[in-house]
Amino acid sequence: MVTLRSYHHGTISPNSLPQIAAASAACHRNNGLPLPLPCCRRTNASSSSVAIRAEQVAASTSHCHDRPGRRQVLAIGAAIPCITLVNQDNLSFAAETKKGFQAVLDKKDGYSFLYPFGWQEVIIEGQDKVYKDVIEPLESVSVNMIPTNKEDIRDFGPPEQVAETLIKKVLAPPSQKTKLIGAKEQDIDGKAYYTFEFVAQAPNYTRHALSTISIGNGKFYTLTTGANERRWEKMKDKLEAVVDSFKVFTVYDGGA
Repeated sequence: MVTLRSYHHGTISPNSLPQIAAASAACHRNNGLPLPLPCCRRTNASSSSVAIRAEQVAASTSHCHDRPGRRQVLAIGAAIPCITLVNQDNLSFAAETKKGFQAVLDKKDGYSFLYPFGWQEVIIEGQDKVYKDVIEPLESVSVNMIPTNKEDIRDFGPPEQVAETLIKKVLAPPSQKTKLIGAKEQDIDGKAYYTFEFVAQAPNYTRHALSTISIGNGKFYTLTTGANERRWEKMKDKLEAVVDSFKVFTVYDGGA
C-alpha cells in the first residue's frame, strides 16, 4: 500500500485565509511532486468505484478461468449489486461522464469530479482522493478538504488574492518559483468557485497546474490537477475537463 505522510500537528481555527493555507499545506505536502508508483488502491466501501470493483472481480477470476468455481461465482455476485446500485442512484451524474474519463462521486463528503481513464488511485495521508498517471508522475489530480467557518469562497477575498496565497503557501514548496497565470470566479448552481492556473518551477522540472476551490458542508475544498510543462499542450484539454467537472453538493445528515 502506498501511504505518504504529512507532518502537521495541532489545531487551526479556520477563520482566515492564512489559517486555511496553513492547514491545507500539511495536507498538500506531496501535491505536485513525483509520487511512488501505486501497488494498491483505496478499498473504502463508501468511495470504491465501479472500475475498481470490476478489476477486483477480473483479478479474482483470472487465476481460475479454466475451472469456474464457487469462489468465482461469489465474486461476480458480490460485484453485481454494487454496480446496479451505482447505476440506479447516480444516473444523472453518470450521464455527464465524458468519453475517456472515469467518474468519482463521494456522497459522504459531498463532491464529484472526472479524471482521465487509466490513471491509478494512490493513497496519500492527508488527501481525500488522489489519482495519477503511473508513467508521467506529474500528471495527477488530488482533492483535499479542511474545516472552515466561512460559507462562501468569496469571503476570503478576490480570486487572484486567494490563488496567490494558496500557490505560495500550499500548492508548491517554498523552494519552487511560482507564477499565477490567471484566476476567475464561476457560479455553478448557485455556488461560487475560484479556478486558477499556475506554474511551479523546480530545479529539474516545471509543473503546469489548474486548481479549483469552493466551500460547502463546512469545508474548504481544493481540487488540483496538472502535468509536466513539456506535456501541457497535449494534456491541457483533459486537465481543463477535470477541473471543470468538480462539483460540491450539500450533504444532508442521515442521507445516503
